[in-house]
Amino acid sequence: MHLHRRELLATAAWFVAGTAAARAGLISGHLPWQPNAGYPPIAARPGPWLFFSSDEAATVEAIVDRIIPPDPQTAGGKEAGCAVYIDRQLAGPYGKDEGLFRGGPFQPGTKSQGPQSPVTPAELYRKGIAALDKHCRDKFGGKRFADLSETDKDAVLHDLDASQVKFEQADGKVFFDQILKDTQQGFFADPIYGGNKDMVAWKMIGFPGARYNYLDWIERHNERFPLPPVGIVGSINWTPKKS
Repeated sequence: MHLHRRELLATAAWFVAGTAAARAGLISGHLPWQPNAGYPPIAARPGPWLFFSSDEAATVEAIVDRIIPPDPQTAGGKEAGCAVYIDRQLAGPYGKDEGLFRGGPFQPGTKSQGPQSPVTPAELYRKGIAALDKHCRDKFGGKRFADLSETDKDAVLHDLDASQVKFEQADGKVFFDQILKDTQQGFFADPIYGGNKDMVAWKMIGFPGARYNYLDWIERHNERFPLPPVGIVGSINWTPKKS
């Protein structure tokens, strides 16, 4: 007997369905998964700086704390760990542009074409921080950026954003755009990457985080989610208690 291809596919589909049904089981008393059962990112470890020197770290912490200044309700960029996030990223594949084609040619392009520079993020930070502190020492009587008043810090960052500061070894505007983007990511990323300490940003905007399910709340606009946010590593409340 000869089977047409459509009949053969239908037979195979019934076989797969039957096999799946035979393997189905009843799950009761626990969730059908476990936290970290897959391949979660490697958590950023607390401790010394991995990429920045102590002076570089002081400059970056001062910058992120002006990009996201603290207020009575929410921690600023420094306390939220944005500098730690940037440090860990620059010490890893992100800092070296791993996974990107690095052979050139490097020509001016549009934003949609992605980065068009031979300078890696790690190189940009190293040169940009040094150039920024030199600019501040020349302009403010030997003071580094971290030593300036909040008003002067804001003025310097405004000038960088407006391309009114020219560095010798780096592009000030490109450096500002890079650290602005990285600060935003560090503030709102999962705490596993070193920023968003204690989920301060998620609590501020009411984001539930990596919870298993919150479908009932998707259409409930302008209502604060009643449960605390959860990160990729899960919640201590999900760990079964030993009897």
